[in-house]
Amino acid sequence: VRVSGPRAFAVARTIAGGLPSARRLAHRRLTHPDSGAAIDDALLVTFAAPRSFTGEDVVEFHLHGGLLATRRLLQALGALDGLEPAPPGAFTRRAFLNGRLDLAQAEAIADLIDAETEGQARQALRQLDGALGRCVAAWSDRLLSLRARLEASLDFADEGDVADDAAEPDLLAQLRHEIAAVLQDDRGERLRAGLRVALVGVPNAGKSSLINMLVQRDVAIVTAVPGTTRDVLEVALELDGWPLTLVDMAGLRASDDAIEAEGVRRAERAAAEADLRLILVDGARWPDPDALPPLTLAPSDLLALSKADLAPPLPHRWKGRDLLPASTLVAGGLDQVLGALRVAAAAGLGGADAALWTRERHRHALAAAVADLDRATTTAEPVLQAEELRRAQQHLGTLTGAGGVEALLDRLFASFCIGK
Repeated sequence: VRVSGPRAFAVARTIAGGLPSARRLAHRRLTHPDSGAAIDDALLVTFAAPRSFTGEDVVEFHLHGGLLATRRLLQALGALDGLEPAPPGAFTRRAFLNGRLDLAQAEAIADLIDAETEGQARQALRQLDGALGRCVAAWSDRLLSLRARLEASLDFADEGDVADDAAEPDLLAQLRHEIAAVLQDDRGERLRAGLRVALVGVPNAGKSSLINMLVQRDVAIVTAVPGTTRDVLEVALELDGWPLTLVDMAGLRASDDAIEAEGVRRAERAAAEADLRLILVDGARWPDPDALPPLTLAPSDLLALSKADLAPPLPHRWKGRDLLPASTLVAGGLDQVLGALRVAAAAGLGGADAALWTRERHRHALAAAVADLDRATTTAEPVLQAEELRRAQQHLGTLTGAGGVEALLDRLFASFCIGK
């Protein structure tokens, strides 16, 4: 149980009878401040401001497991004046407001809590280490230098001893190029969300059976009736440390059934939005044209022959490409499909833990800064150029919380768990 704020040490003295040396665990008997009843034999550690997570005086009570001791301590704390329960993210929010973390680092804590794969955890730890913040600080420093020289040339042009730096195209172009290059690398966002893999095929091609086999549990309904799946179903899968989101959907075909037609419309949209499509050709009907989904192949599409154990011994190729054999009933029947998914995941997410930005908000801020710099390089008016540079620096500042982020705070920290 964590207590942060100016009264934290006074609370510890009241409940634990005294304070240990800072940053050293000590054994203490905790008692209720009113009744004197024992709460727990606990360990107590204190962190003095500003050398604490929140930047304030912090006390942590390390209790025995179970709900009773925790409930007793929370009741005792509630009996003291000047304390209130911490809402989700309260401690991380205080750390941000007190300058212990920038906003990107605060987001990294949430990402680390939510991480489900090794790659996501590595990325969150790198973000927590301040990788994005350091890069933004370096860009902002260069922007500030450009702005200072430009403003000086505007304000003191008649002094005669100030260089006219109204246009520094090389420095500005280099800065714009660096930010744009970082913006183009969206691997961090894909790693955080997981690579979306859409399973596409005709009705009853075996998409739901394949998903169930891949995730090793019955998440999708499987029947012999074509068109069982009507809505879009998403399932998380970790494959060699890579996060994948498998997307099951309705089979693609024309239908007079209003419900199925809506399912097909949603399936087409989900397939278009996916990072990768795994197209299933129904092996039980191969090489009948009805085994093929009505779509245009993309270069990144993976092709699989579902129900391969039922397919005739013919050349398994479609539109010049090999069909990966896939059978959910034969041992090793998915080995080639899994191998192809591993290669695709490594290609799409490899090195993503070194990417600098991870969220849609980051993308928008970087894109806005690039647009500002584009306008700054194309205008011949120094006053307008100075304004665009100021706006670019302001947009970069929102990445780390240097300005204009008040509206984000409630939404961001509300996604944290209690105690963080």
